[in-house]
Amino acid sequence: MAELADGLTRGDDGIVRCAWGGSAPDYLPYHDREWGWPVADDNRLFEKICLEGFQSGLSWLTILRKRENFRAAFAAFDFTVVAHFGNADIERLVGDAGIIRHRGKITSTINNAKCAVALKEEFGSLAAYFWRFEPPADARPAMMDWATLRANPTTPASVRLSKDLKKRGWTFVGPTTVYAFMQAMGLVNDHIAGCACRDQVEAARSNFKRPG
Repeated sequence: MAELADGLTRGDDGIVRCAWGGSAPDYLPYHDREWGWPVADDNRLFEKICLEGFQSGLSWLTILRKRENFRAAFAAFDFTVVAHFGNADIERLVGDAGIIRHRGKITSTINNAKCAVALKEEFGSLAAYFWRFEPPADARPAMMDWATLRANPTTPASVRLSKDLKKRGWTFVGPTTVYAFMQAMGLVNDHIAGCACRDQVEAARSNFKRPG
């Protein structure tokens, strides 16, 4: 059997995946059915950018294992609801052992919900806003290798999006956090060359109707 390139792994099912996708059982369905597939649902987009903020300083696996708890705590990330959370909700969330009890990240999520409401009013949807920052097809190599991804956790597009979000009042949205969001929500396809999901995700992106 041919040796796999750096950044790939072959699962017990014989499928070749990005190495991180086979590193824990919780990652398998997330890697195969979620990560990189294009998303236009506003609540999912809001959820992901907030959870990426919570992940700062932690592993995504930690957040993924608590994701259902986060959804219950933050009204399924309906930002029109979260925008109205007050001090009592903050204290409730700080005391919730099922999530990451970081007061700054909790208040950031509420602040960002208010900013998301403003974005929806301006652009019609969060999806219409975020997809404006999809990099053009010729802006990046067609297939990113593991070394490139590891060495460059930001891109010019993620820097632009980060700056624009901060200008609009969002917090915990640095360019690395934003790039992880863009990768997960399908604004780029960073399943690396050789991963079985790479072509599936690219086909989904080709058929995806860009919002706005």
